[in-house]
Amino acid sequence: MKILTVIGARPQFIKAAAVSNIIRQQHEEILVHTGQHYDENMSKVFFDELEIPKPDYNLSVGSGGHGFQTGTMLMKLEEIYLKEKPDLVLVYGDTNSTLAGALCASKMLIPVAHVEAGLRSFNMNMPEEQNRILTDHLSKYLFVPTSSAEINLKNEGVIKGVYNVGDVMYDGVLRFKKLAEKKSNIVEKLGLSKNGYILTTIHRAENTNDINRLKNIIEALNESNEKIILPLHPRTKKYIEDYGLKFYENIKVIEPIGYLDMISLEMHAKKIVTDSGGVQKEAFFMEKPCITMRDETEWVETVENGWNVIVGTNKDKILNAIISFVPEQKQKNIFGDGSAANKILDIINS
Repeated sequence: MKILTVIGARPQFIKAAAVSNIIRQQHEEILVHTGQHYDENMSKVFFDELEIPKPDYNLSVGSGGHGFQTGTMLMKLEEIYLKEKPDLVLVYGDTNSTLAGALCASKMLIPVAHVEAGLRSFNMNMPEEQNRILTDHLSKYLFVPTSSAEINLKNEGVIKGVYNVGDVMYDGVLRFKKLAEKKSNIVEKLGLSKNGYILTTIHRAENTNDINRLKNIIEALNESNEKIILPLHPRTKKYIEDYGLKFYENIKVIEPIGYLDMISLEMHAKKIVTDSGGVQKEAFFMEKPCITMRDETEWVETVENGWNVIVGTNKDKILNAIISFVPEQKQKNIFGDGSAANKILDIINS
C-alpha cells in the first residue's frame, strides 16, 4: 500500500517519528512536509535527532494568514497527490497542514486517516478547533488517543471507523526519553539544578496576538520570583518586542530547542507553565504539575486527573498556581500503553 503522510509543525514531527518507521516496515510511505514550521530550530533539527525519514517533498509554504497557508498547501498537495496516487492519506493533529492534507484528499476521493482524532476544546474561535472538526468529518479512519475523544465523535454522529489506539506522543516520549538522558546536556549547559526551575512555553495566537493577555502572562512570570526557562517561539518574540514588554532577571530566554533538549528540560523541571497542547501531555507523561495558560483544553483528562490546572491569562491565577499548585493524587493510565503506532499499523493492514 502507498501511504502519503502530510506533516508541517513541531508536534506532527514528533508523532511521525513514532509512526513512520513502523509503517515503513510493511508499506511504502511518501512523506510531505508543508513547511508550516520552517525555522531550523523548529523543523530540521527534529528530523535529524528523531531520525524521521527525509521528506520526499517540502512545500516551503512558510508563514502567512490561515487562508494563504491552507490555500497554498491545497494547490501544491493536489499536484503531488495526482503524481503519487496514494491509497491513503495520513494526517496528524489540528494544524492548517492537517486540514489541507485531509481536504485535498477528500476532494480527490482518497481515504483519509486522522491520527489524534476526536479532540475538542469546544472553542470555535480557535483555528485548531475548526481544523479538528473539519478533518474528523472528512476522515474514513479516526485514530483517537483517549476514551473522551471517542465520546466527542459519537456526540457528533461519527461512529464508523473510530479506533481508540492510545496516544502516539506517548509512544514517542517512551522512545526518546532514554535517548535524551544520553544525548542532551542542556540542563548542565544552562547551569540548572534538577527540580530547581520552571519550564515555560508561550505560542498560542490568542495569547501572543492580544497585548493584554501577553502582558498578564509576562507580568506573572516576572513577579513569580522563580527561576524560569523560556524557549521563545519566533512569533512570540516578535510580539513581545512590538508591545515593548520586558523580562525580569529571573526569566532566562533561550532560542527554540530540539525535542531531546525539550524532553530533558521537562524531565528535570519543578513545574511546567504552557499554552501548548503537546506540552500539556508531555508534562503529564513526565509526572510534572502543569499550569495551562488557556481558557480551556482539549486534554481534559489531565485536568480531571488533577495534574493540570487551567488558569487562562489571569495574572493572579497564574501566580497562585506557580506558587501553590500541587497534584493531590497519583496519575491514572489514560493515554494507552505506548503501542499506538503498532495498533495503527494493524488497523491499516486489516
